Amino acid sequence: MKKITIPILALFLISFGIITTGISEEDRIMTETELTRTQDYLIMTLEGLNEAQLNFKPNAESWSIAECVEHLAISEEMFASMLEEALKTPADPTKRSSVQMSDEDLIQMITNREEKVKTSKAFEPTGKYGSHTETLESFIEKRGQHIEYIKSTEDDLRNHYGQLPFATIDGLQIFLFMSGHTERHIFQMEEIMTHENFPMP
Repeated sequence: MKKITIPILALFLISFGIITTGISEEDRIMTETELTRTQDYLIMTLEGLNEAQLNFKPNAESWSIAECVEHLAISEEMFASMLEEALKTPADPTKRSSVQMSDEDLIQMITNREEKVKTSKAFEPTGKYGSHTETLESFIEKRGQHIEYIKSTEDDLRNHYGQLPFATIDGLQIFLFMSGHTERHIFQMEEIMTHENFPMP
């Protein structure tokens, strides 16, 4: 009798969401793909740019490409802290209803450059990493850690939650927002490169 009691209990607990089983393989592949794609997109966008191009600003209020990269490096660290905070509390399926945005809507919102967002001071570039090369290396290192985490994690990310200024998102959406945020600023870099005064190679 004891031999069948534990499996039956485990099945019961799983069916009621008490035992968590991590993320689905579909979510894992989708998130890893997005994180890798936007990292590669960033590297490709920056390839071959010289110092004058990296530091060009369309106007006094705008960021340069180099400053956009630093903002992304800072953000990558901040998103890691956000995830760490989300994982401090147990997975809770009963709070799923607080997540109102779909993955698609979240990505569409953050990548839309027509929706202007004021960056808080903690995310503003200050030259903290040193050179542009060092800054990009910091971003790539942290992004690599995030990709490796997604590949192997057993954390039930869909039932952990983070708070953005405009919405509650789940733990997996932290990574999707991270990736979309990277793409948003790549679009900004591409806009800078089309400026009429952008330095020639």
